[in-house]
Amino acid sequence: MELPMTLLYVLAAILVVIGLAGVVLPALPGLPLVFLGMLLAAWAGGFAKIGVGTLVALGVLTLLSMAVDFWAAAMGAKRVGASRLALAGAVLGTFAGLFLGPVGLFVGPFVGALAGELLHGRRLDQPGIGQATKVGFGTWMGIVFGIALKLMLALAMLGLFAWSWWN
Repeated sequence: MELPMTLLYVLAAILVVIGLAGVVLPALPGLPLVFLGMLLAAWAGGFAKIGVGTLVALGVLTLLSMAVDFWAAAMGAKRVGASRLALAGAVLGTFAGLFLGPVGLFVGPFVGALAGELLHGRRLDQPGIGQATKVGFGTWMGIVFGIALKLMLALAMLGLFAWSWWN
């Protein structure tokens, strides 16, 4: 009976480690995997150490991390004066980047924001390549900021889980 429980804990730890890698490597669903690993560990322990309240808090942090992914890129673009078309391009670029692996998730929002800003410039009959590049870079910086926020959320989740486990 001990072997299956040990395997569940090992699988839970593997999910958490892969999830932590996914916080930095955008091709992996980082914090959802961390949450899944923690949920599996709680289940393997019969929910004796990790209760419903802790799992709900971990779930809320996970949902927050998913919102951060989309919010950060759009806010980075907005801070450098992006047009609505650039913001829409950043969101579309993020979605398109999901299908292109890690590079796509870094390049997609930049290219989407750049294309949206160039399209906006054409509508206003302005050249705008400098502004479009600035917007693309702002979007990329937003992604980097988003990764930092997700790392903080990951640490909060790990801390909450560990505190609940040992108390």
